[in-house]
Amino acid sequence: MKLTIPEYKTLEINTIFLDYNGTIAVDGIIPASMRQRLELLGESFQLYVLTADTHGNAEKQCEGLPLIVQTFPTGNAKEYKRELLKSMGGKRCAAIGNGRNDEGMLKEAGLSIVVMDKEGAYGKLLKEADLCVRSMLDALDLFLYPNRIVAGLRG
Repeated sequence: MKLTIPEYKTLEINTIFLDYNGTIAVDGIIPASMRQRLELLGESFQLYVLTADTHGNAEKQCEGLPLIVQTFPTGNAKEYKRELLKSMGGKRCAAIGNGRNDEGMLKEAGLSIVVMDKEGAYGKLLKEADLCVRSMLDALDLFLYPNRIVAGLRG
């Protein structure tokens, strides 16, 4: 996806990094409406899910979806997410998250989005975000309707 955003920057996004709980799952479960969007986005983007797997079911929930699931120990989550995104060419990546451990990942991404859904969002994370949305579905819809990104970021 290539977007030229007037008086901001040009984005060339090919990979989307997603936090799991609070970003694509609610209490460890991926809703059907989210699954549909992930399937659509998988046709155009490489999708990564980065999770400490709080509920222990992320792999099972992601089965059949076009997602690359990366789990990691909780002790170094922030650094792990940041380094993985950076290794994939951070400026060509979008990052979507809601938690404190998403801060580094959002800072490195070409496009960073904070989700404020049922789980809430870490308040200080907002300073790293290009955009903030009110729900998990709204976050993915930005990529299905990219003019929303332009409208939110243009000068």
